[in-house]
Amino acid sequence: MSTSITFIGGGNMARSLIAGLVRQGTAPGNIHVAEPVAGLRSQLSTDFGVKTYASASEAAAQGAVWVLAVKPQVLRDVCASLAEIAQAQAPLVVSIAAGITSAQLLRWLGGTGAVVRAMPNTPALLGAGVTGLFATAEVSAEQRGQADTVLASAGRTVWIEDEARMDAVTAVSGSGPAYVFLLAEAMEAAGIAQGLPADAARTLVVQTLLGASRMLDESGEAPAELRRRVTSPNGTTQAAIESFQGADFEAIVARAIDAATRRGQALSAAND
Repeated sequence: MSTSITFIGGGNMARSLIAGLVRQGTAPGNIHVAEPVAGLRSQLSTDFGVKTYASASEAAAQGAVWVLAVKPQVLRDVCASLAEIAQAQAPLVVSIAAGITSAQLLRWLGGTGAVVRAMPNTPALLGAGVTGLFATAEVSAEQRGQADTVLASAGRTVWIEDEARMDAVTAVSGSGPAYVFLLAEAMEAAGIAQGLPADAARTLVVQTLLGASRMLDESGEAPAELRRRVTSPNGTTQAAIESFQGADFEAIVARAIDAATRRGQALSAAND
């Protein structure tokens, strides 16, 4: 990107996006980061050569694109402190705060502006993430491209046209890595309970999940079809699948996704 970018917050997700942008050719001098913790500012400056600031307003004044990378609980106060600059400067505002709506962001930033909501997930730290994006009507095609460039630096992007579905994005992909980690944890413990050495159980689980994910990504086949192919009639896999389904596995997952979606909606209400 040739456009100047300001990150409000220099934590792990901001760091992953900055790393991706620099890796893909964005000049470090075009990246500005507001971060109150001196140690984090020093690391960002040393590692990437970006410009860092203790003051959010000072950093915001430098950017045509703002990436709001602070916790949802403090975002209202941060936006209020930047409202005057936002109205004078009219930046593209990209928020990665879960559960905070575009209407809330616009209200806190002074009433008008171009806002993109983004929901990345933690594999973005490895450049292997996925981000759901929603743009308000005020966001131009050029600004959509800018937002996509920022978030695509850490993985794939998916545009969502109905903002109400962003809580579902959070529930599926934002929280999703933790579901996989929980499955890995349970599989590893079960393998050890069956007599496998701990290091062998860990390797078997990790590589199985990695390989299965690659098959999902690279084969182009639906998950149900891949499952069918590996499930031989009356075999070991069928026995395990029937055990899962006997415990209402699909309903458990559906309830979990619904709980996460509702929690995202509650975060919005709690921070209004």
